[in-house]
Amino acid sequence: MRHGPAVRRRRLGEELRRARVAARLTSRGAAELAGWHQSKVSRIETGASGVKAGDVRLLLDLYRVADPGPRLLLETLADAADGGGDGWWHAYRSLLPAEYRDFISLESQARAVRTVETSAVPGLLQTAEYARAVTRATLADLPDATVDSLAEVRIARQEVLRGPRPPALSVVLDEAVLRREVGGPGVMRAQLRALAAASELPCVRLQVVPFSAGGYAGQTGSFVIFSFPSTSDLDVVILDHLTRSVSLERAEDLAVYSAAFATMQRRALPPVESLDLIAALAGGA
Repeated sequence: MRHGPAVRRRRLGEELRRARVAARLTSRGAAELAGWHQSKVSRIETGASGVKAGDVRLLLDLYRVADPGPRLLLETLADAADGGGDGWWHAYRSLLPAEYRDFISLESQARAVRTVETSAVPGLLQTAEYARAVTRATLADLPDATVDSLAEVRIARQEVLRGPRPPALSVVLDEAVLRREVGGPGVMRAQLRALAAASELPCVRLQVVPFSAGGYAGQTGSFVIFSFPSTSDLDVVILDHLTRSVSLERAEDLAVYSAAFATMQRRALPPVESLDLIAALAGGA
């Protein structure tokens, strides 16, 4: 059974394969030592199936991985890949693409979320009416009931910000996001007021890059950086495209996007001035 984000299963599989090769074992040899069928090792290494932390520890012992650093990474990966079982979003599995379910799973586990949005309010801060309007605009052929269900998922995701251990959410919005009338003046006015209210949450830092800032790194596309407890080696960048999402885990990619985010924060208005802009626009929306 598959649990947890595919990106985690693939990463775990790659790391376990490297450890097996370093131990000079074939997949058949590893399976025999573990008392498994060879296909189980293959499925784990390709990310086709999840694997429990106990099985990972068994493989690490067989591969003679004694260094506590790599062991912690792989055991943490196993917990992340397992996903803790079925999350609430699995009730929508017939509606949500696998990549979207993976995204929500990562979001639910993250200790920090950094997001840049150049065209729309991020899902964690959308109102239900705004979510419906965005969904209707981007997926025009969907039945109304499906649009309502997708908006319901957006709102359900926001509970992570009100839980006992909410992630630190840092948001950088292009001013265009605030000025684009999604759903009409009434919907947009309510959305701007909801943004102002969300910025008061202790876990939320909201900044706006004003038009007066000119060009800036990252203005060509939105992205999200998820950071996780225990080790930064699990951090991942998500690029969202019209037909699919792309996950980036290489240290080089993470460094580039982290630097771009920091640059955008410096170019953006401070949180207080950003809130003033949002309030002014809400008054005139």
